Amino acid sequence: MADALGIALVGCGTVGAGVAKLLLSESARLAQRAGRSLELRHVVVQDQHKLRPVELPSSILTKDLNVALHDPHVHVICELMGGTTTAKQVVLESLARGKHVVTANKALLADAGHEIFEAARIADRTVCFEAAVAGGVPIIRALAESLSANQITSIQAILNGTSNFILTAMAERGIRYSQALAEAQQLGFAEADPTLDVDGSDAAHKLAILAQIAFGVTAKPHEIERVGIEQIEAIDIRFATELGYTIKLLAEAWVAGGHVALHVAPVMVRKTDMLAQVRGSFNAIQLVGDVVGETLFQGPGAGMMPTASSVVADLIDLAVGRAQRTFDVAKLWSKEGRGFSVEPSEKVRSRFYLRLMVMDQPGSLADVCRALAEQGISISSLVQHEAPEGNSQAVPLVIMTHYAETGKFRAAVKVIDRLPAIQQPAVSYSVDD
Repeated sequence: MADALGIALVGCGTVGAGVAKLLLSESARLAQRAGRSLELRHVVVQDQHKLRPVELPSSILTKDLNVALHDPHVHVICELMGGTTTAKQVVLESLARGKHVVTANKALLADAGHEIFEAARIADRTVCFEAAVAGGVPIIRALAESLSANQITSIQAILNGTSNFILTAMAERGIRYSQALAEAQQLGFAEADPTLDVDGSDAAHKLAILAQIAFGVTAKPHEIERVGIEQIEAIDIRFATELGYTIKLLAEAWVAGGHVALHVAPVMVRKTDMLAQVRGSFNAIQLVGDVVGETLFQGPGAGMMPTASSVVADLIDLAVGRAQRTFDVAKLWSKEGRGFSVEPSEKVRSRFYLRLMVMDQPGSLADVCRALAEQGISISSLVQHEAPEGNSQAVPLVIMTHYAETGKFRAAVKVIDRLPAIQQPAVSYSVDD
């Protein structure tokens, strides 16, 4: 058997503990799969005495990153500490010292992918990141290798388990957003500060990575239009159910000609669609390729052992040599584009759900229809529950449109919001059919 692949972990939180546990407890199985042993030589942590969910030999614990960087028998640094500042320094120093890098850090790659991958090419080393998107779901490898005969034409993905858990609870049990969030926090699916999960930022980081692999486009997360789930109301969950849909937070990429539109937003998905049936904290990625057609990848998007599974799979690929060959050919985050450019999502055509709170008075519906017609938007269906006679309060009016450009629909909504009969800002979602 070949010499061992020497490994150092930087960070031993939830994911790092899972990786260490797998490397130590399944060493024989992993060696058989890799053709050589995977030797955990160092674990770099801030507190060597902290209680962890894995028992580590004291001899491999250290506070000094240089111990790992200067060990000639360490071939791979696993950056599992998170964040983008110190983590970036660790990754760049590791590459400069001639070490391969495995990371689960989606924010780091989305923000500094070009710099990191250029440093890897200069150092003739490889960066692996299967665990950075969708945890235990092998979507990076699928895009880069298994589907490499295809040009991907669309991506629709549930990439944040926290948001999906909240929306599932709201739809299935009729509870409010605040109740579902509190439950997610109690069960450990949401952080004490859940902002990055529920405002779409986390999904945008992951979509930026998928877009780089699928289309060769570099989009910073702040450049990706995103809408979170914080404002979703129970009334819209109920109307979606009545109409045969459910609401999911989707990260989407659509190709038209040489342009790619990227956005993260709640979308109404028909209940019979595969994505609509992804429940709880699970992730799923639905891809359309010009050769294979539609495929779906689904599984646990986070957690100690699912994410560790992806990290260790990268280590095995490095040990075998597959990762190095794929890295050389893929040329990710390089100047060699593939002819695609990012365009605003205004040009994307979709059907739309539009809910208005309207005073039940003559002419109000005609005014709404006129605003839509002026933008060339036709109505597919309309739902207005009958208001009690003499009721002076606003009543909900729900309109489902035919396909229209996003930009034109938004322009119509701006006009509608200014109509005297409209009592609250309009609520709208794109509809996936």
